[in-house]
Amino acid sequence: MNITKTPESIAVIRFPDCDPFNHLNNSRYIDYFINAREDHLVNNYDFDVYRYAKKTGRSWLVTQNQIAYFNPAQLMEKVIILSTILEWNTSDILVEMQMWNEEKTLLKSVLWTTFTHYDLIHQKRSKHNAYLNEKFSEYENPLPSSLRFEQRIINIKQNNK
Repeated sequence: MNITKTPESIAVIRFPDCDPFNHLNNSRYIDYFINAREDHLVNNYDFDVYRYAKKTGRSWLVTQNQIAYFNPAQLMEKVIILSTILEWNTSDILVEMQMWNEEKTLLKSVLWTTFTHYDLIHQKRSKHNAYLNEKFSEYENPLPSSLRFEQRIINIKQNNK
C-alpha cells in the first residue's frame, strides 16, 4: 500500500457531467473531488468510510466547501486529483483537493472541504476517537495557520503563472 500525505488518482470527465460547452459543470467538480477522496482513503490508507460508518455508527458530514476554478475540465479529459489533510482536530478535518490536467501542468480547480465527525445514531457532532487520531493525524499536511483559502488561491495563482 502506498502511504503518502498527498495521494492522487486519475478521473475521466464524462458527458453527463458537462455543460453545453463540453466543460465540467461547476457543481460536478465537488462530486469528482469527493469520489477521488473516498478512493484515496481506501487505496492509500486502507480506510473505507462506509464500512467504518456501519461498524461504529459514525461518519463525517461535509460542513463547508470553498472552491476556486482556474481552467475548465473538458469532456473525456483525463484529470489528476490530489488530496491532503490541511487540518485535523478533535472533530473536524480540513481537506484540500486539487484537480490538474493529466501532465500536472495546468491547474483546473482547488477545493477546501471541512468534514465534521458525526454520530449517526444520536444525530450530533462526535469527537475523533484514539484510533482515528492515531491513524490520520500523522498525515496532516498543514499550511501556515494564518493562511486562509483566499490567500492560498492567490499563492497558487502566482506559483502557476
